[in-house]
Parts: sequence; structure tokens; C-alpha cells
Amino acid sequence: MPDNFNQLGMNRPIPRRDFLNGVAVGIVSAPLAFTTEADPKSSAYPPLQTHLRGNIPSAIAEFDNIRAGKYAHFPVPDSAIDEDYDLVIVGGGISGLAAAHFYRTALGPEQRILILDNHDDFGGHAKRNEFQHAGRTYIGYGGTMAIATPYPYSYAAKSLVNELGIDVSRNSSIRNRDLDKYGLHQATFFDKEHFGEDRLVTGNAHQASYFSKAPLSETARRDLIRVHGKNPDYLPGLTPAEKVAKLRSMSHLEYLRDVAKVSPEALPFFYGNGGRNNKRVDTMPALEAARNGAAGFNGLGLKLPEEFNEGSYFLHFPDGNASIARLLVSKLVPQAMPGNPNMDSIIQTRALYSNLDTPGSNVRIRLGSCVLRVQHSADPENSEFVKIAYRRADQLCAVRARYCILACYNALIPALTPEIPDKQKEALAYPVKVPMMYTNVLLRRWSAWQKLAISSVSGPCLYYHHMALDPGTTVGGYDGVTTPEEPILVHMVRNPNKPGLPRKEQNRAGQQELLSMTFEQHEFKIRDQLTRVLSAGGFDPAEDILAITVNRWPYGYAYTYDTLADPDVPPEERPHVIGRKRFGRISIANSDAGAAAFTNQAIDEANRAVQEILVHQGLT
Repeated sequence: MPDNFNQLGMNRPIPRRDFLNGVAVGIVSAPLAFTTEADPKSSAYPPLQTHLRGNIPSAIAEFDNIRAGKYAHFPVPDSAIDEDYDLVIVGGGISGLAAAHFYRTALGPEQRILILDNHDDFGGHAKRNEFQHAGRTYIGYGGTMAIATPYPYSYAAKSLVNELGIDVSRNSSIRNRDLDKYGLHQATFFDKEHFGEDRLVTGNAHQASYFSKAPLSETARRDLIRVHGKNPDYLPGLTPAEKVAKLRSMSHLEYLRDVAKVSPEALPFFYGNGGRNNKRVDTMPALEAARNGAAGFNGLGLKLPEEFNEGSYFLHFPDGNASIARLLVSKLVPQAMPGNPNMDSIIQTRALYSNLDTPGSNVRIRLGSCVLRVQHSADPENSEFVKIAYRRADQLCAVRARYCILACYNALIPALTPEIPDKQKEALAYPVKVPMMYTNVLLRRWSAWQKLAISSVSGPCLYYHHMALDPGTTVGGYDGVTTPEEPILVHMVRNPNKPGLPRKEQNRAGQQELLSMTFEQHEFKIRDQLTRVLSAGGFDPAEDILAITVNRWPYGYAYTYDTLADPDVPPEERPHVIGRKRFGRISIANSDAGAAAFTNQAIDEANRAVQEILVHQGLT
């Protein structure tokens, strides 16, 4: 037990820790015997569940068995089937929900659709966290944060957003500015393990006094000031095209170390930097860093703006894109979202989970249902049905559908449907899901932040590389900010990885880290980091922490390609393009199928999968 265990408040149990620490919620595999009755038992209101969330242990308990081929040669007998649908969708994230919506729009509301999801909540990575304290509800996001993208929204994605009644142009008017009146700033925490002492420094690297306040050697300080200022041309004698080619072939770390000649003692400052999808300074191509406006490139004489500007299309709900999922559910299963909610009222609408899966409803969403096997009733191109076996609680169940859309974790598809061609299996196995961790901490008060005059903290070498007060968005009358002596949510972000390895291996290492840690281990790291950063402002972890929700995503965001780790091949030969091909009556959706971890990509892949089915039916 660490010496500061009690001082951090670890001896003051947060309610239900024993239930959600990854031990008590696992599913014990049952014998392979089907039942024709799914377990109707529902969990407590999912958004209010704290501790370990995201890919909760019960949701992924069967993954190792599936990957190991336990169900690969497991036929789904017709005698086990007691439900028939027009379409079964595996995965209740935004892609799966959007696919159901597109299918009904194309073929009519009388279509019978079943959505199966292995979690206890819908929305996939669009995860809503709620906390209740002293009669007030605090709402945070545990995954997909905003309607945003590095490239323009397609017509289908824009149309769906508009159809849901979301006015993206309102973002500037609903952004909560209540923290502004307190004069808070961004800050960086330099830790003693890498910089010699713990020190909190306000400001940013482009301010003249910033590095003078940091615990740095003179060499490190000089190098950091240099690369954050006006740089010389570190690649003299090369044409612009040659410079671009060179930047494509090296990492940002290699550029800083070998080209810009940044000293080793200054490099830890960049360890928390990175690009999209868990690319860190050692795995992000230098060209991508340059396009993102990173330090050290402005002397090269290259015009490298971002390929696209995401700022023109952005909106953030208090619960992130969980509001998109909830608005989709209100269209699909109105009785589960009473009151015909809109962009404003959806924020404070309480979902009726018991109404998601009711007999007689044309669309049913069945949670806690892990699909084990998906197979055609005959030869794929001549089959009339698809049979789907799934586990719900300790029961094995089966349904049949005219079509199936796999809007799930793509790497499991070869085991769910082992009949697919080998080339497609290889393509589906190529990417490695990007692990992510979004943690929300409800504080009793945030006076320590006010005293330190900070609203957000970056920690280049801390466990969580970024944490910030979460003011929430004022849409729907919600307001997440109170006075400093009252509660607020703190949002913390970690990209688990193991620097020094290739990017895919870093992703695998991050996955294993998240899968192996208990909630208590997470809690200790959270309390320790908050204390180190905020103690000078009077923060007391034993008194000030009310609740913690760790949204762990070992199987997180879609893998994206880069110039260091992936071969440059024609678009039609990309693994995600080969992997998403229709197989008989089975289509594949989700952002994995688009190799882009964005909500609009999930929507676009849902639309593509539905269009494939319509073409197969001869309807378009």
C-alpha cells in the first residue's frame, strides 16, 4: 500500500466500488444451450452508473472466446429461433442507430428491426455520464465529444444532423462562458520525474515568460524558446517537394531530435503532444505535425495548412454526441424518449430503458446482448435469411433476419462470420483499435482551481495528459458551472500507449493496460495526479472528490492510416475498403469501415451499408 493511500482518500470508499472494479461484473460462460426467452432483467439507469464505464467488463467478457474461435463452427439451429426481423443490426452505437433510421426511411416504418448491443447503454462511444448531488444533476461526456471532423460532412451526414433538429450554427451562442469571469488560464504541470521538480506554470509556450518559469536546464530552455519562436530552415538546400517527402518519412520526434537538434533534456516537453487517434510525438509523422502547426516548422518555407478546417462545423453537447444517439433513439423508439425531444429538451430527457425492447414495437433495442455467431441459412449468395446467435446474461438466444448489418467492432467479424473470404478476414484484422480513456470526476468544490487561476492543465508526462474544468454547454437550460465553493465536473483524458513501439503495438499495449487495471488502481492515479497538481490551491482529495467515472475504451476509436506505419496503396486497396465488402445478406458499417474516428464517418458507413442492401434487393 502506498504511503499516501489514506491521505488521498482511498480509505473512504466511493459507493459500489466493489461492484464495478472489474471483478464482480464478469459473465461466466454458460453451456452452449439455447433458450427462446431472452433475460428481461434491466440494469439501473446506465448514465448514472459510475466507476468503470465505457467497455464495461460484462460487455467484453466473451471477446476472448469469440476471437479464439469458440463459436466459429457453432451452428445456429432453426429450433432455437423464436423471432424474425427484416433487419438485425449488431451494435447500438451511432452507426447502428443511423443504419436503422436510414433503413426505415428507405423502406417504411413498418420494417421490423432489432438492434443488439453488448453494453448496458446505447450510443457506443457516444457515452453519457450523469452525476447527482444535493438535488442537482451534472452531465459529462465519456467518449465522442462533438460534431466535428477534419473534412466536410457528406450530404447524408448533414441531412441526418438536420433531420434530428440539431442546429450546428448555434454552437457559439450556447457555449458556456461562465468560467471566463473568474480570470482563469491554461497551465502546464512539469513533473519532478522528468523535469526535476513538480511545478505548475500558467500560460502557453508562445508567451515570452512561459519557459522562464518552468523547471528547465538552460540548454532545454534555450531549445524550447528557439523552436517555439521563429525557426531557421532546418532543411536547407531541399526543394519544397523534397522537404515534404522527408517530413512524410520521419516522426515528429525524429524531426525535433535529429533535424531541429533539440536537446534530450527538452524532449520530454513534447511527450504529451500528438495527432489524432493516439499518435504521439514518436509515432506522428513530422508532416502531420507541421500541418497541425506544431513548433519547429515555420522556417521551412512550406505552405502546409490543415487539409480541412473542422472549425466551420462544430457543436458540443454537455454529454458529447450521446445527444445524437438519444435523438436517434427518439426517432426509432419514441416510447423510450418521451415528449418528442428536440435539440434543447434532449439534454434533460430521462430515457425509459424498459421501453427500448417491447413486444409489438417495430424497432427494438436489446442491450446486454453480445452477438456470438452470424451465419447465412444457406449459400451466402442464395440464402434467404441470416441467423444471429447472442448471449444475454446467462442465456444463449437466436433470431433470424432477412438482412444483417454488422455495426460493431470490425476485428471480431472474421470470428463472428468465419465464412467470409480470407482476403477480407486479413483486411479486417489489419487495423488495431485505438485505446482511449475519458474520466469524469465530480468535485465538491473547485476553489483550488480558482486560487491557482487555472481552468485546464496539460501534463506532458503525467498519467492523464490533459484535465480541465467542464463548464458544460448551456443548451436546454443546462449549466454545469456554479460558484467555486460548489460542485463541478473535471474532465481528464489519457491516451494509453507504450512509447518506443510501432503505433499498432502501442495501441495493443494500451489495450492491455486498460483491460488489466481495476477501478481502485485508476482511482489512486486520479487522486494522486489531482493532488500533485492542485495541492498548492488547497485541494483535499479526501474531502473534495465526490464521484469518479472512468470511461475506459480498450477497443476505442477507429484506426487511421499514416505515412510512417502504413503502406501507400491506391484507395481501393486500403484494408478498410476490402474489409467492408458486402458478404451475401451481411453488410458492414461503423467508423472502422471508414478508417476515421468521427461521428460523420459512422453515419456515412451506416448509409453505405443500407444502400448495399437496397441494391441487393434491386430497389436502387
